[in-house]
Amino acid sequence: MDKRLAKRHKRQVARAKEHVKLSEPDVRTPEEIKAARDASRPAIDHSAGGTVNTSAPSFRKAPGTGSAAKTDV
Repeated sequence: MDKRLAKRHKRQVARAKEHVKLSEPDVRTPEEIKAARDASRPAIDHSAGGTVNTSAPSFRKAPGTGSAAKTDV
């Protein structure tokens, strides 16, 4: 069984090596990188103590939906 596992592992490693994606270097200038960072920032000022209000409800604060009490019929 050790031989079988070793062969399986060898096949998995060989397949994984085929699917490796190499990352490409960032060829933007420092000014372009800074402009992109500024564009992706939120429009609020954190030093003024502003908070972001979203219209979507938070799912983490939602009460549980009936998984605690189940009744038998």
